[in-house]
Amino acid sequence: MDRGAKLIVVDPRRTKLAERAHLWLRINPGTDVALLNGMMHIILEEDLWNKKFVAERTEDFDELVKVVKKYPPDLVEEITGISTEQLRQAARMYAADGRHAIFHGMGITHYATGTDRVKSIASLAMLCGKVGIEGGGCNPLRGQNNVQGACDMGALFNTLPGYGGLSNEELFAQYEKMWKVKLPRRPGKPATEVWENIFKGDIRGLYVFGEDPALADTNLGHVQEALREVDFLVVQDIFLTDTAKLADVVLPAACYAEKDGTFTCTERRVQRVRKAVEPPGLAKPDWKIFCELSQKMGYDMSYGSAEEIFEEARQLLPQYAGITYKRLDKHGLQWPVPDENHPGTPVLHKEKFTRGRGLFIPEDYLPPREPADNEYPLLFTTGREYARYNFSSMTGKTPEIDVIAPEALAEINPADADRLGINEKSLIRLTSRRGSVTMRATITDRSQEGTVFASYNFAEVPVNNLTLDALDRLSRTPEFKLCAIRVEVLPEDQ
Repeated sequence: MDRGAKLIVVDPRRTKLAERAHLWLRINPGTDVALLNGMMHIILEEDLWNKKFVAERTEDFDELVKVVKKYPPDLVEEITGISTEQLRQAARMYAADGRHAIFHGMGITHYATGTDRVKSIASLAMLCGKVGIEGGGCNPLRGQNNVQGACDMGALFNTLPGYGGLSNEELFAQYEKMWKVKLPRRPGKPATEVWENIFKGDIRGLYVFGEDPALADTNLGHVQEALREVDFLVVQDIFLTDTAKLADVVLPAACYAEKDGTFTCTERRVQRVRKAVEPPGLAKPDWKIFCELSQKMGYDMSYGSAEEIFEEARQLLPQYAGITYKRLDKHGLQWPVPDENHPGTPVLHKEKFTRGRGLFIPEDYLPPREPADNEYPLLFTTGREYARYNFSSMTGKTPEIDVIAPEALAEINPADADRLGINEKSLIRLTSRRGSVTMRATITDRSQEGTVFASYNFAEVPVNNLTLDALDRLSRTPEFKLCAIRVEVLPEDQ
């Protein structure tokens, strides 16, 4: 007897998770919106949608119907490479009675059409009434443990902490009364637009902390040139990263085990972090560095502890109002927690959405920005090596991890390898319109024919020299996940 949840995996690569799936949809890279529209087309055609939920909880359903009607299964098969039989099976499995959750990582969002994908996922969930229930919903898997917490605290270019809008004068008044300063109302620059603004002369100084854009961003040559061009660069980090090596000033920071505070994970669960050891040398927690720098610049920022800062945050953020360190000593709490007697909110949107009714925002499929052509005949996609973290600035210093994941390898499908004369562990050069990188090949059918995959986690093989910096029109996220390349075999003595 088949027990437990049914698992559908959508992935161009045959990952270990795909091997465990009840249904693996080996989608052509970059065609997710067509797949989602195709599933919704079938759900409507076969009358599988949740009429009660749509009628009572949503609006603009007619707009959704108008768009998804354009995506019959045979067209979607042509675009995505997924058979009509598999497409129908996936649609029926998701629309069936019961709790169904959609989980997605940054393979969905790291495109110039990333927000189109997220809106289409939300439309599918609302169409089937799978939102606002325990074990359901749309669940983005964040890239790091405190991405949610950083966004909650205002680390976005166009919102205040707690996602307050820049037109909310009442909220600005609260901040200005507490901080005794006049705050600007204009939005900042998205991180991905910083580099062009340096070349324009609009940004002359840059303060980078906890990030390594010299390795992490797309089109690395462009980014590194901008980092050299900027008049003044400050980097605050726990190691001397590639970005820090370009800095005018480096400020040594404490790592997670050397400071107190909180992290907020993707399910909005706020949890305590406690200092286990003292930071080495001159390293200090980020908040202390900011406070000391602020004092030297003439503004009195004299907090005494991470808890004191948290107390201020919960006065200003309604989502955090009922969260205290004392409560977090027992267990984490999921915001919103409006008061100290509130148990937290494990499931959002139970009775209504934040805006009232859920809004269907259908999107048409747009092909990848840089398709393969005669000059660059292969597609290149990136992802994570599970044993390594980001760009090896931390895990690259752990010898035991080298045993598990010793080197970066380009995954080449056997058909492509045979056509190009590539053998196992051949030295190859991958070249895009932006740059080149040299690495070893591994021949495997994990990658589709016509597509080369490599991990971006190895600092010694900076694959973001290749990746495309086209930006999503809303999120300004770049198209990390797909670009066109050519591959050539190199002599071993090169």
